[in-house]
Amino acid sequence: MKVVQYLAPTFEPISLSELKLHLRLDSGSFSSNIDETQLIPPAVHIVNAGYTLFYELLTLDVAPGGAGWAAGDTLTGATSTKACVVVEKLTALTYIVKNRTGVFTLGEHISNGTADADQGTAYPTFTPAKVEVLGYQAVVTLEAGTFTTGTLDVKIQDSDDGATWNDWPASTPNAFAQVSTANDNQTFKVAYTGTRRYIRTAGYIQTAVCPFSTTVIRLNPMFAEDDLLNAIIVAAREHVEDITRRQIITATWYYYLQNWPGRTGYRGIPSRDYSGGGMFMLNNNSYLESYYIKIPFGNLQTITSVKWKDSAGTEYILVEDVDYIVEKNGNQCGKIVLPYGVVWPTGMLWPSNPITIEFVCGWTTAALVPSNIKSAIKLAAEDLYYHGDRSDILDDVIEKLLSSYRLWEEF
Repeated sequence: MKVVQYLAPTFEPISLSELKLHLRLDSGSFSSNIDETQLIPPAVHIVNAGYTLFYELLTLDVAPGGAGWAAGDTLTGATSTKACVVVEKLTALTYIVKNRTGVFTLGEHISNGTADADQGTAYPTFTPAKVEVLGYQAVVTLEAGTFTTGTLDVKIQDSDDGATWNDWPASTPNAFAQVSTANDNQTFKVAYTGTRRYIRTAGYIQTAVCPFSTTVIRLNPMFAEDDLLNAIIVAAREHVEDITRRQIITATWYYYLQNWPGRTGYRGIPSRDYSGGGMFMLNNNSYLESYYIKIPFGNLQTITSVKWKDSAGTEYILVEDVDYIVEKNGNQCGKIVLPYGVVWPTGMLWPSNPITIEFVCGWTTAALVPSNIKSAIKLAAEDLYYHGDRSDILDDVIEKLLSSYRLWEEF
């Protein structure tokens, strides 16, 4: 089997914080073991419609004309009619905004009433203020000042990708109790115990302005060997991948084949069956296996492309659902299968790696990775951190943790 990783994972199944907790490492002082990120900065916030008070980075590709935009300006999309308020101008093309009332239309004119910005087809974009919490212990605080007649409701929302947001916890309307004159001038705290990668807060102010802020506090001990620990996590994950023959976290691979399934002849030409009157045929005992290509590493997400080159070097691309169908098979090995009545291409193949399959596989989020695999990665990392001194004990434990997750298919 010849495979080459094209795109490596962009995150790991365990975080630096999780490994430190497993190894019982910290930085030695409380203040250096935590970090804080303000999601809604301290201010007297005005009445808004629904849970639209959250801060975002607005990015343009065409700057507004005239005097431009400034803090306090209300920006409105000409096509969408949606609006947001500028909190801070960073550059002529980037702004911190809040109170967005809906989805702006890509390519529309945006104006503050005097200065217009006509956007290209991929703009404007909005990137929410968010905090990564996967693998961390996190607490969200709501600091409420003195209220007059207004009320404040604040939600915690979480997301796997930073784009699609869900209320947390889903079973209750709000993570925090409503704040009013009866319970103002205090700090409210909620520990986030969800499983998604990011969180943010969204505020809903009614009747009158309300002074408040929200902050996320994470347990994130800094350690002199953080770079080493991050490298160990990668090495431990790759070690577990070798044992299980799996791709644990999303990655893109190229899979090269020298011939089509069932073809044992020279460079794509079916073998001659000398005992059967000289007819060209599939000359192997695994008749059914000639109708599919098994894809390694499990958890197949997509087949990006199936390409082949003929003897002249001309490249052809097979069409999904016409030339082949994809069978994902859950966390087992997926397959590329011939539809009924279809055969593999019969042209003579290029002499080296003529068939290339690009595919994406692995669990899509760290939260989906089975706990046994995560535990094995932590133990493998522990063994690496202590220079292999614990291999006699840990190797057997790692093997037992991974025994039911190993893929046994041969390629």
